[in-house]
Amino acid sequence: MKISIIAVGKIKEKYLKQGIDEYKKRLSSYAKLQIIEVPDEKTPDNINSKDAAIVKDKEGERILSHIHPDSHVITLEINGKMRSSEQLAKDIENLSTYGKSHITFIIGGSLGLSQAIQNRSNDTWSFSKLTFPHQLMRLMLLEQVYRGFRIIRGEPYHK
Repeated sequence: MKISIIAVGKIKEKYLKQGIDEYKKRLSSYAKLQIIEVPDEKTPDNINSKDAAIVKDKEGERILSHIHPDSHVITLEINGKMRSSEQLAKDIENLSTYGKSHITFIIGGSLGLSQAIQNRSNDTWSFSKLTFPHQLMRLMLLEQVYRGFRIIRGEPYHK
């Protein structure tokens, strides 16, 4: 299976880079992993809704240029579907069973995702009703995908 993560912005914090590197290493025995960072747009603190849509559209164009046409796209959204780790694992397993060998996860920027990205999405996931920094979501997503593969294979890790 191939897993792609397309994320807006760069990871600057050393501790996040270390965690991401650890889960990239762990996932390497389960899937081919690709992480693509697209530049984020500079946004003022008091941005109006029209300008926010322009920012999301620009980031969305960058994201769309990296999505493989055959990929099953899952966007991470605060209003997405919440799942348990077991259901997340089942979703990954079902995609594999039904011939979806490439999954692309999308993590938007601080303003969220453009309408074009939401239209391209095959599914939405939410980790919580809480808001998390999009840089931290990359690490959380990698950990949950790793946990999912461990659950699928019945390997110890999941408690």
